[in-house]
Amino acid sequence: MDSQLDIFLATAPGLEPALRDEAQEAGFEAPRVVPGGVETRGGWAEVWRANLVLRGAGRVLVRVGAFRAMHLAQLDKRARKFDWAAFLRPDVPVRVEATCHKSRIYHDRAAAQRIERAISETLGAPVSPTAALRVMVRIEDDLCTMSLDSSGEPLHRRGHKQAVGKAPMRETLAALFLQQCGFTGAEPVLDPMCGSGTFVIEAAEIAAGLPPGRDRDFAFMQFANHDPAGYAAFRAEALARVEAPAPMFHGFDRDQGAIRMATQNAERAGVAGLTRFDCQPIADLARPDGPPGLMIVNPPYGARIGNKKLLYALYAALGKVAQERLTGWRVGLVTSETGLASATGLPFGAPGPHVAHGGLKVRLWQTGPLS
Repeated sequence: MDSQLDIFLATAPGLEPALRDEAQEAGFEAPRVVPGGVETRGGWAEVWRANLVLRGAGRVLVRVGAFRAMHLAQLDKRARKFDWAAFLRPDVPVRVEATCHKSRIYHDRAAAQRIERAISETLGAPVSPTAALRVMVRIEDDLCTMSLDSSGEPLHRRGHKQAVGKAPMRETLAALFLQQCGFTGAEPVLDPMCGSGTFVIEAAEIAAGLPPGRDRDFAFMQFANHDPAGYAAFRAEALARVEAPAPMFHGFDRDQGAIRMATQNAERAGVAGLTRFDCQPIADLARPDGPPGLMIVNPPYGARIGNKKLLYALYAALGKVAQERLTGWRVGLVTSETGLASATGLPFGAPGPHVAHGGLKVRLWQTGPLS
């Protein structure tokens, strides 16, 4: 369990530095930004920890081996010599996904088939295109690198959010946007267009010290070398670090169905006592009691929901309400449209990097405390 492994923490392109900062804050070894994620090193306990506690990682991949292969016959031969039994169980189905780049082996599917056959014929594990356990193969410059997806279901599926709206913000993105806004859990958060409550619930969990992966299983639980007792003890220790007290977190939406979903999601997440969701339009937004905090919002962009031209008035109203009623509060706004951000009239600084979200490119816009 103590051998050092190369660990890859995947995230949406554009958010790699934010994930690197989170991993550094969490004490992972020398996290380094690479395209599509962050690289670090550690033993299997660090693989467990990355899945359980990192809020911004979409997946955790573990590199388990590499060898040179110039052609498919060589790939087949060397894959059969690899010690699959050290990581995979003969009774657990697997699937293989391969990519080839700048290599003499250039056919992705043919490469995957050779690896699949090696696993099934040497280990006996069934191969299935729908298997939850994934072996990831990358062949670049004739070097075949094999990794295991230790997460299984994407990590934004925390396990307690069953109800979602039309265009939900993934929890992993919400967590990193909150982090980029400087949120640490010590201030209130308000979302005036909360949908199914992602920003509000994520903020409440951060404040309460609740690990994001506490309510779900992971693919590493099916690995041949998994230590169930060790992980159970590790998880129990992580869950014991709950901090209190925490501020209140407020969500509003004009859609009663969204408020019902958000309330149920917060109850399943165990943060119902820290959150409040009310059905009201932006025009009725009132300043919450207590100190100023962060208003963060992911309004419609018009690309998928509604007509973009009709949204300018909505964004203008949002900005007007914030400036009139939220003095001292900061604002974070996620949108794909520069024009819509400008329509708020809010004093935004330079926007953050473009981030892929649901087929669109969105950016985070931030203000300092409103005066």
